[in-house]
Amino acid sequence: MVERVRARFAPSPTGLLHIGNVHTALFTWLFVRHHGGEFILRIEDTDRERSTAEYERLILEDLKWLGLDWDEGVDIGGPYGPYRQTERMQIYREYAELLLARGWAYYCYCTPEELAADRARSAALGEPPRYSGRCRNLTAAERAALEAEGRQPVLRFKTPPGEVVVVKDLLRGEISFNTDDLDDFVLVRSNGVPLYNFAVTVDDLTMKITHIVRADEHISNTPRQILIYRALEAEPPEFAHVSMLLGPDRSKLSKRHGATSLREYKEKGYLPEAIFNYLATLGWSLPDDREIADREELIRLFDLSRVSRSPAVFDPEKAAWMNGVYLRQADLTVLTELALPYLREAGLLSEGAPVDLDWLQRVVDIGREGISCLSELPAAVELFFTAQPDYDREALAILAHEGVREILRRFRDSIATWDDFNPEAVREAMKEVPRAMGLGLGKAFKPLRVALTGRVSGPELYQVISLFGRDKVLARLDYVTDHLLTE
Repeated sequence: MVERVRARFAPSPTGLLHIGNVHTALFTWLFVRHHGGEFILRIEDTDRERSTAEYERLILEDLKWLGLDWDEGVDIGGPYGPYRQTERMQIYREYAELLLARGWAYYCYCTPEELAADRARSAALGEPPRYSGRCRNLTAAERAALEAEGRQPVLRFKTPPGEVVVVKDLLRGEISFNTDDLDDFVLVRSNGVPLYNFAVTVDDLTMKITHIVRADEHISNTPRQILIYRALEAEPPEFAHVSMLLGPDRSKLSKRHGATSLREYKEKGYLPEAIFNYLATLGWSLPDDREIADREELIRLFDLSRVSRSPAVFDPEKAAWMNGVYLRQADLTVLTELALPYLREAGLLSEGAPVDLDWLQRVVDIGREGISCLSELPAAVELFFTAQPDYDREALAILAHEGVREILRRFRDSIATWDDFNPEAVREAMKEVPRAMGLGLGKAFKPLRVALTGRVSGPELYQVISLFGRDKVLARLDYVTDHLLTE
């Protein structure tokens, strides 16, 4: 292990943060924090057509929401900036000139038609497409003649033939690549914009990155990057390629599996602690195989040696279960504040209207028991906000049972005399009517629940009555007696 761990996460601002990218970022962050190192946030925005400042803003916002902080980055600066690739063009030019001067790069003037012909020739021979090397050894006169035709060259790396590049992966061991399979890859486009392998290598080198934790789809890029390091006479960082996340059907995680961006989960009302915990245990396990652990414990225990080389499955149902666990454990004051936008959007609360926070916290406390995310809360607690519930066919059938009118009358008479609507007091007082009528609790409470809530199931009935209060309970019982009972 090097003296000081420095690792980076380098998203492209071409869309919202994909859960798979967040998973890799989280593993990198945990690795850095475990070793007391430095986490760097770099923005790779050389795709100028698709990159936007808005996506960059959302990426930073979502990472902060999840709790991934950084020590250097595009928004806070640092000693090795700039941290946005489009602001580093001069640096790339300097390193491109260095490779040219050392004989590791050359200008290629091939037209798209010539390159297409090369690919067709390779395909006809049953070989993988590769560059023919047509411009590898052009003379100065030949280059001048091609430039006189108006050709704009790209810069290619002069890959040495017949060598083996060994990638020493911290997760997968040694992976060997023959340079004859790599061809002379492009470093810089004709418009001066660097391609991924060149830009990322220069960035990691100049930012003194010691470890790169990234998705295994980048394994094929690694030998090219190692060749560039070698040409620049620099030591490459250590690599760890993490398996990509799969959907429940073990195909690549995509929209057909449900939400795939971190922001979608945020907007649904998932808690960042739950997403953090769930992603941390995908492809990595706690030593005692527990599933729930807080941030500090995950930092303390995270170890690359326990990262699986097999792809992990992102299961939306499992994520929902874990979020439900965190919802039930959350501080009620904080959770109520988080719930307010969802209740307002559903029309249960008006913006700016006074709210009895003590009462609302009790409502949220009851509602969180049966939900997996905050966007489900309004449906779970709607009965506490409406003047009168809707009674479906099943509810009306229960109200039509023989003896219901008398049961509800007895409850109304009893409840009208109650002074204490504390939940525990209500729990005990409710038993008086079935006791006096010689009925089982279930037979007495079912029509009462339906009359008050319009539902055959839901929160504990004593909690419902306690939150409704006397006036609302009596009003609902009167409505049912006057309008819905047939006997």
